[in-house]
Amino acid sequence: MLTEIARAKLNLALHVRARRPDGYHELETLFAFVEYGDVLRIAPAGASEFRITGPFADRLAGEGDNLVTRAATRFAEAFGGGAHAIELEKHLPVASGIGGGSADAAATLRALARLHDVALDDPRLFAIADGLGSDVPACLLGKTALGKGRGEQLQPVPGMPGTPVLLVNPGVAVSTAEVFRRWDGMDRGPLGPDPLAGRNDLEAPAREIAPVIGEVLALLAAQPGVTLARMSGSGATCFALFEAIEACADAARAVQRPHWWSVETRLA
Repeated sequence: MLTEIARAKLNLALHVRARRPDGYHELETLFAFVEYGDVLRIAPAGASEFRITGPFADRLAGEGDNLVTRAATRFAEAFGGGAHAIELEKHLPVASGIGGGSADAAATLRALARLHDVALDDPRLFAIADGLGSDVPACLLGKTALGKGRGEQLQPVPGMPGTPVLLVNPGVAVSTAEVFRRWDGMDRGPLGPDPLAGRNDLEAPAREIAPVIGEVLALLAAQPGVTLARMSGSGATCFALFEAIEACADAARAVQRPHWWSVETRLA
């Protein structure tokens, strides 16, 4: 049995430049990943099996088909390998802007590649990832990278491994499609040479849907030692980067609220 971590994805900056004729949006984003995430376990089996465990398993209960099973099916179509038993231990909130489903699909592809001696940089893997969703290629790469197009055009850049991170989700699920639908269509300019000085253009429409996001961001920004506080993706998860682990731990205690989810972790 192989175990693969489906690391949570952060958009350290996310600039929406234009709506495209194909219905997608032209993006410029800085992807980063943290050490914390879902856990995927996979092993060869006589027949395909899939089960979900973990603290957020109930949010996906009854799904007969999801990105994990689709990734396994596409891998088998491209590379063979037979049937597998897959367990997804779900630790990340669903529909939360940190790439839970995309990270799970990418972890499935990486685990199957390792199990069947397929190179992790095989272009066919990235083609499968691209067909599964806009964030899946970045999650398959799993490294800090600039993303353009829908986010699938990736350029690896130096990261900040070890940087303490606090993730906070106020317990609300936000529809990505609805957030993009409410984007005002204004191009506020490209991602500059310092992405940390950028912005998240989806924050305003996400806050229209879930005003509590503003409360989370204000709390995070007010914590001592914070270097950046921002919403990730289409929300509602927000994050803060810190200078020191102690400051991150203090902030985690200060922002605790009933029904909010939070995790102290580090950039990978």
